Amino acid sequence: MGTFYAKCRIENPVDRARSVVIPKLLVDTGSGCTWVSGRTLEKIGIQREKKDLTFVLANGQQVTRSVGFSIIRLDKSFTIDEVVFAEPGDLPLLGARTLKGLNLTVDPRRKRLLAAGPLPAASRTRLRLTSALHPAGRRPPAGERRR
Repeated sequence: MGTFYAKCRIENPVDRARSVVIPKLLVDTGSGCTWVSGRTLEKIGIQREKKDLTFVLANGQQVTRSVGFSIIRLDKSFTIDEVVFAEPGDLPLLGARTLKGLNLTVDPRRKRLLAAGPLPAASRTRLRLTSALHPAGRRPPAGERRR
């Protein structure tokens, strides 16, 4: 697939005037979370909400990090999501959960992010199982199996 990077803005959800542009986040669909330098997050006032969470890195190593909440903007898309307080040596990552929240998908051939299209939603309409399995509205005789 290859790797590529994205530029995004991280905002404090309580005080949106406090923000920072991250010029280079590795797009990583294998990482559930977005990782941003802890110093950067602290600079814009992001609080550590969840502490001592264990993560498994790509090399199998387990690490403990804190997580906070931020608004993440990429072009015209934005979402609120958890961000990991990355420590020196950690890769800055744009993770799968954030991509889902942004409603973006990866184009691996062109190494870019694309709009994922309409969001799936539940319907209030209930389908009757019998109708769905037997469109003519007939049920098979008792004991007869559908093949």
